[in-house]
Amino acid sequence: MTAAAGGLLVIGDVVTDVVARHRAPPPAFGRGDPRLTSFARGTDTAARIRILPGGAGANAACWAARWGCADVRLLGRVGRDEAGWHEARLRAAGVRPLLVADAEAPTATVIALVDATAERTFLTDSGAVLRISPADWSPSLLDGVGHLHLSGYLLFSPAARQLARLALESARTRAVTVSVDPASAGFIAELGVDGALAALAGADVLFPNADEARLLTGLPDPADAAAKLSRLVPLTVVTLGSDGALVAESGTVTARVPPVPAVAVDSTGAGDAFTGAFLAARLAGADAATAAADGCRAGAEAVTLIGGRPQSPGEPERKQPQNPG
Repeated sequence: MTAAAGGLLVIGDVVTDVVARHRAPPPAFGRGDPRLTSFARGTDTAARIRILPGGAGANAACWAARWGCADVRLLGRVGRDEAGWHEARLRAAGVRPLLVADAEAPTATVIALVDATAERTFLTDSGAVLRISPADWSPSLLDGVGHLHLSGYLLFSPAARQLARLALESARTRAVTVSVDPASAGFIAELGVDGALAALAGADVLFPNADEARLLTGLPDPADAAAKLSRLVPLTVVTLGSDGALVAESGTVTARVPPVPAVAVDSTGAGDAFTGAFLAARLAGADAATAAADGCRAGAEAVTLIGGRPQSPGEPERKQPQNPG
């Protein structure tokens, strides 16, 4: 990826997060566990509940705007009943919403159980997220865009994967650079490594974390994995959490970026913050190592906040649901 003039278009997931912070490590909940209802309704006295907008793609867009990108757009799919609330939150964060309102499926919901060490466990209902499809795409969405970012969640349903490929091919015809966030090691394992690697073909930038990089390459050392992946995707940036990040270009690790110290309260969205700040810096002309340093600073800011997005003054709040009993 070389620096390019123009805005940033993100295609990805828009989610309603139910964040439950615990004084103790969260219990192991399974699908259908009745205790999930009490968490979602705020009736569990061991937890503090907040309802926040989220989604890896939407979070990255908000952090790109926070890091100075003046033209950030987000294409995603949400439930019709919540479309207005999500649009308002995105606008307040400096992002232009291009949301498709789904009349048949609700907005995706993620219950995030955050323990006293800021680590979290996710329980997800994908809802409208994975119903995005080629019908939601138009090449005109790239007008004025210098870079396209694809959330890895697009890779995990056939229709969304088709949209991602169509958007990537449209970007290539316009010389618009493309980046991909692989989303999660669990999703990669479900799709299969070969399928995931095939879906990444043609991208210019890849943002795996260490676990994802190891899984995609079979190599235990993140540096070796980064170097190998950068032979497929020319610029590969592996995030290492509290250990910083690695930058690999065309088969060689070119930078090891140190972490930025922070007192963590919630690690949700740290990788999204890294991605957004990195892309904003690159669009402003920064080299890869400088952009990765910006990403580490944004990630450090993100872990000091509850939820996955930067705080924006004037954002409309959503009330916590009440216990009907």
